[in-house]
Amino acid sequence: MDPGFTAEQDEIRRTLRELLHKRCGPAELRAALDAPAGHDPALWAALAEQLGLPGLALPEAYGGVGCLRTDLALAAEETGRALAPSPLLATSVLVAPLILALGADAQRAGLLPRIADGTLTAALAVPAPALAAALALTGPGGGDWSGGGRAGGVQARRSGDGWRLYGEAAQVLDGHSAGLLLVAAHTGGFVRSRTLLFLVPGDADGVVRTRQTALDATRPQARVQLRDVAAELLGTEEGDVPEALADTGDFAAAFLACEAVGAAGRALERTVEYLGQREQFGRPIGSFQAVQHRLADVYVQLQAARSAAYYAAWAAGGDAHGAGGGAEGGAGRRERVGGLALAQALEALRRAAAEGVQLHGGIGFTWEHQAHLYFKRAAGDELLFGPVHRLRAHAAERAGLFADTEVTV
Repeated sequence: MDPGFTAEQDEIRRTLRELLHKRCGPAELRAALDAPAGHDPALWAALAEQLGLPGLALPEAYGGVGCLRTDLALAAEETGRALAPSPLLATSVLVAPLILALGADAQRAGLLPRIADGTLTAALAVPAPALAAALALTGPGGGDWSGGGRAGGVQARRSGDGWRLYGEAAQVLDGHSAGLLLVAAHTGGFVRSRTLLFLVPGDADGVVRTRQTALDATRPQARVQLRDVAAELLGTEEGDVPEALADTGDFAAAFLACEAVGAAGRALERTVEYLGQREQFGRPIGSFQAVQHRLADVYVQLQAARSAAYYAAWAAGGDAHGAGGGAEGGAGRRERVGGLALAQALEALRRAAAEGVQLHGGIGFTWEHQAHLYFKRAAGDELLFGPVHRLRAHAAERAGLFADTEVTV
């Protein structure tokens, strides 16, 4: 692993930071959260047109930029700094890699160019609260989280030459505004129980979408009800859905880890700036040794999390097609460390945000201040993709750290 950034990566990060500084300040962020879509469509269009961000990690053959997935994950550090609400996570990190990995040629050609240019947003719909399990972040990923033949979840049945879906998925990121839904549904009953992925237009007959109140308003969520909805199977029934979801989950964890590191870094910067201005007993609060020790502990934890996030981004990078490579040369064999990096980053963000709230004093607890948004980002991501102890437990289980061994005395 080369710990340095390439000139292209530095340019992407610099340009993205400048754009978000101009277009996603505190006032713009608040306005975007109150918008019907939960984000600013004009900012999303600018990210697509000026940076090609939605298609940064998609092949040029499908209208993308053709960069490594590592580049997209590293760019997430800048979106995390600004807490920028956008469909980037749902569309380009969760859905696009699955279409690329499992989709038929016609599906890729029809959908990926529209995702790359920002005109099509997408959402991955899985039953709540199974997103982390579906992405194999807190479990093996091959269980019955999609419904398992029982009531609940989303069920799929054949209808002539097509498929029909019925059921419900909640906590769907950007599900209320996405133009395309990628729905994980259970089929086959108990005999051939399995999970398949289906493409459903967001405005299809029988689809009812309701925006939910979320702890973290910067990640808008929706409840999606499917009432006997016609759907198109993604790829073929022989596609390895659990493996594709696990690979996507590892990349998503690396992306989220970089986002959390960016948010934690910005929360720490804001706290240091405030403590240099606020005075008590005739001197800045930041000059007190006890305060400096607390900030130093946050800084050390943040730097450790940043190193882990960068390594996870490199390991999850693969080739420009997102089809493998990585640390060991294949999607099924390469090292998957995204979950561990995400656990480290979420802990760092939670601590940086909590210290920020406390050290800002009374103003840090107000709705008008930005401090609570960083804390909610940490808590919200842990609810969606964690919790931290389960991320680590699954990584330990996968590595065989606690395998039974014979002990001799």
